[in-house]
Amino acid sequence: MATCHCFVLPAPFKPTIIPPKPTSKITCSSITTQSQSAKQHLLTLISDQHRGLKTQNDPIKRSSIIQAIDAMADLGKDTVTTDASLSATWRLLWTTEKEQLFIIEKAPLFGTQAGDVLQVIDVEKRTLNNVITFPPDGVFFVRSSIEVSSSQRVNFRFTSAVLRGKNWEIPLPPFGQGWFESLYIDEEIRVVKDIRGDYLVVDKAPYAWKE
Repeated sequence: MATCHCFVLPAPFKPTIIPPKPTSKITCSSITTQSQSAKQHLLTLISDQHRGLKTQNDPIKRSSIIQAIDAMADLGKDTVTTDASLSATWRLLWTTEKEQLFIIEKAPLFGTQAGDVLQVIDVEKRTLNNVITFPPDGVFFVRSSIEVSSSQRVNFRFTSAVLRGKNWEIPLPPFGQGWFESLYIDEEIRVVKDIRGDYLVVDKAPYAWKE
């Protein structure tokens, strides 16, 4: 008796191809857009704060501004801010430094108004001048020597101070040392935190201050 042998051939194997998941690309363009957005948010927050005078009595506003500063610090955390880009005449936009705010606020009691408040930094020459102007002829400035200690930190030591009018000058003794960190810097602004936990937001002045 004849038998029939049937063979079932396996179907050809077809591998399942899983397409790669799209990945988000971080580009220079996206980083720039993010920086500009965060910067504009910070500048908007401080625009009506009279360089920090109004913020002193507004803890909610202060908290919002510091949060915006922290966002800028995150954007600048892997950058070098102590190179030649730090050298400039920087003009105060906002601060929490009580001494500077006191002078700005009380200047009218002495028959004057505080003008531009400046940080004049020269990394190559290792100098820093903190300057408060009293137009048209008055100025108070503190000279310091500086030393770069890390990618974002600069140590400073006050060396002398001068209160100067049109035809007179009073030298004052130096009074302190410390450090500051430039958390973020670009061609327009710089965001700073110092040894006492104070904050500073400055922009590049349209002029170079000289003694």
